[in-house]
Amino acid sequence: MEKYGSKVIGSPVGPLKRVASGEGLVAILWKHDNPRRVRLGNVVEDQPHSILLGTGRQLAEYFAGQRKVFTVKLAFAGTEFQRRVWTALLTIPYGERRSYGEIAKQIGDPAAVRAVGAANGRNPISIIAPCHRVVGSTGKLTGFAGGLQVKAQLLALEAGEGGNLTGWNHLTFRRENVRTTMHNA
Repeated sequence: MEKYGSKVIGSPVGPLKRVASGEGLVAILWKHDNPRRVRLGNVVEDQPHSILLGTGRQLAEYFAGQRKVFTVKLAFAGTEFQRRVWTALLTIPYGERRSYGEIAKQIGDPAAVRAVGAANGRNPISIIAPCHRVVGSTGKLTGFAGGLQVKAQLLALEAGEGGNLTGWNHLTFRRENVRTTMHNA
C-alpha cells in the first residue's frame, strides 16, 4: 500500500489538508470531508515534501488573487472515466463556469451528465482541479465537498468580487518550521 505525506494549512475557507505521493499531489481535503469521498492508503501527517510546500505557496497566491493557474504536479487516482472528468476540470479557465452537460460533451460522452456529476463529487484535488467551477445547467450552484457557501466564495474570488474573503489578508503556512506569511497585494 502506498504511503502519502500530508500537511494541513489554514485558508480563508477553512483548514485544507494537502496530500502527496512520490508521483505528485493526490488530494486537497476539507476539514469535514467525508472520508469515503477520497480513499487514501497510509497517510503520514506533517511530512516535509516539496510538492506539499509548493502547493501551499500556490494556494496562498490563489487566495491572495495573485495566481490563476496552478503548476503543481498532480497524481489523480481514480477510474479512467473519473480521470477524464478531472482532466477536463483543469481546462476550465479561472473565473469561468461550465455545466455538467458541457463537461460530458467535452469528454465525448454527452449522455453521461450524472456520471460526470458523480466523478466531479469525488474530485480529490479541490480548488486546483476546479470542481467549484462546475454548476447546474441553469447556472445554479450544486454540490461541493467544501460546502455551497465555500463554492460561492471561491467563485466570487475568481470573479473579482472577493466574496466573504475581502476581510482576509493573509495565509500562514509552515515550511519546515519556518513561518511564512503571504499578504494580499
